[in-house]
Amino acid sequence: MSDGIELGPVGQEIVYENDRVRVWHIRLEPGESQPLHRHDHPYLVVAVQGAKNVVQTIDGTRIDADEPTGGVVYRDPGAVHMLTNVGNTTYLARLVELK
Repeated sequence: MSDGIELGPVGQEIVYENDRVRVWHIRLEPGESQPLHRHDHPYLVVAVQGAKNVVQTIDGTRIDADEPTGGVVYRDPGAVHMLTNVGNTTYLARLVELK
């Protein structure tokens, strides 16, 4: 529920898409955040270059999301949130939405 708040994209760029998947490129420098966004599909996150991240939901919930290089995480669609790189390394990931 975004209550009229304009949501941003899931990542910076779609690098591949077909009728079954959409793959996003995500890059966050230390201290950088993605805008508030929502995932409408289940998805996998593949950390190409890991970082210490925090997920902040629109309702104020904070979730530590350390993502080591090479790690893969599955997540269900859901809450409006933003991701912030709170570490000291650049975060690079591919996010694969399952349509």
